[in-house]
Amino acid sequence: MPLDDSPTARALRTLDVLRARPGVTATELAQRLGVTERAARRYVAILREADIPVESVRGPYGGYRLGRGATLAPVSFTGTEALSLVMAVLDGGSAGHDDGDVVGSALGKVIRALPESVGRQAAVLRAYAAAAPDRHTARPDPATTSTLVEAVAARRRVVVGYRSGSGKEWEAEVDPWAVVVRHGRWYLLCHSHPADAIRTYRVDRIGTVRVTDDSFNPPADLDPVACLEENLGAGWEFATRVVFDAASEEVAHWVAPPMGRLSPLGEGRCVLVGTTSNPTMYVQEWLAGMPFAFHIEEGPELRWATEQLLARLGEALVSGGER
Repeated sequence: MPLDDSPTARALRTLDVLRARPGVTATELAQRLGVTERAARRYVAILREADIPVESVRGPYGGYRLGRGATLAPVSFTGTEALSLVMAVLDGGSAGHDDGDVVGSALGKVIRALPESVGRQAAVLRAYAAAAPDRHTARPDPATTSTLVEAVAARRRVVVGYRSGSGKEWEAEVDPWAVVVRHGRWYLLCHSHPADAIRTYRVDRIGTVRVTDDSFNPPADLDPVACLEENLGAGWEFATRVVFDAASEEVAHWVAPPMGRLSPLGEGRCVLVGTTSNPTMYVQEWLAGMPFAFHIEEGPELRWATEQLLARLGEALVSGGER
């Protein structure tokens, strides 16, 4: 069968070369296609007209390469790689067993596309391995997450509908700086216009997202992870101020960023100042586990939650004694 030398066929061969050799120069491309450099550039133009993103990179190491969104060549997995992929999905606590789930559906497609010998091992592992869910992991809605990530990339302001841990709901117009994953939870790091301050919202608690036409510029020196850590305990409904009868160097090991900021007071004491939307959780999961004497200086909600915990523990002791 004679070789098809039509412009379309040449353009398709151009696409194959770009897949195999990212950064190929016009001269190299022309040599591989057996045409002039001018013709090679014309075939690149045909690809671009077909909405295939071909990027031109200038400089001594420049050339043509496929951009994001281009159709990729089939991906091959070894048996170990395929099993590792299934293990990672299950270990991440997602519904990898369920084809009705987005991740489960995607994983099923990957397994079905694998060679029979490799796919069989991956399918068996998926069917019979069980992963205990991490109670601290909170998986957000993929569509919400995707919208936020696109807004971050496009630098578009959004209006989010949020529900706090205490059940309070509100809307806020924010500049989405970054989406950060921390210990199995997804957070939106943003600048809140109503508060005129940095805020961190859990993505799984964001119910609605509306992208606006307004643009923004994030801080030039933004470190999303460090900024998230610094601001996790700020901006919630209930103020907290707890003084510990121990040096800040000792207490710091027990303080997670969402609890607030720890500062020394001198004379072997320190103070933890922050905010929370869930005083009960703050007391039961955080303060109660700290091996230091402390007293609550600020936060009636925190005091109430502490009293409730003490009452429950006291009742447990009385009930145990009567038996």
